[in-house]
Amino acid sequence: MLKELLIEENAVKKGNFTLTSGKQSEYYVDIKDACARPHIMKEIVHEVVKKLNAKVVAGVELGAVPIVIGVSYQMNIPYLIIRKESKHGMKKLIIGNPEKGSEVNIIEDVVTTGNSVLKAVNLLRDNGCIVNRAITVVDREEGGYELLRDNGVELISLVKLKEIFQK
Repeated sequence: MLKELLIEENAVKKGNFTLTSGKQSEYYVDIKDACARPHIMKEIVHEVVKKLNAKVVAGVELGAVPIVIGVSYQMNIPYLIIRKESKHGMKKLIIGNPEKGSEVNIIEDVVTTGNSVLKAVNLLRDNGCIVNRAITVVDREEGGYELLRDNGVELISLVKLKEIFQK
């Protein structure tokens, strides 16, 4: 169902793109725009909730934020937002209150190399959290699964990019 919604919404764009990882790609997976459609957001949250095994969720700004908040609201559990850099105000990298010993699932919109997720994992672990699972809407299958596995994190994908191309 989710795969079909992403195809219908044209969530995968063809062209020349520079990804967050710095890699060049002929494809861009735009989950941010897809999440702006309530019926797609509802389906993504529904699917993520089925994969959770923690009582706290976290996500890296910006793409994961609406999904993390949706899951938090649906499950009535706390959430954490991981900033890419410290900003004004309190200059915190973690928005929310990570409790030492709490198990946290990371949620991501798209995983390519896995580096953004791994940075979030390490930041949360440095703050005393237990992080062993990450859930992504789309896995581009470009090394993220392996990088996370090698660092003790199971990556669960709702959809793999190749599945979208199989239509």
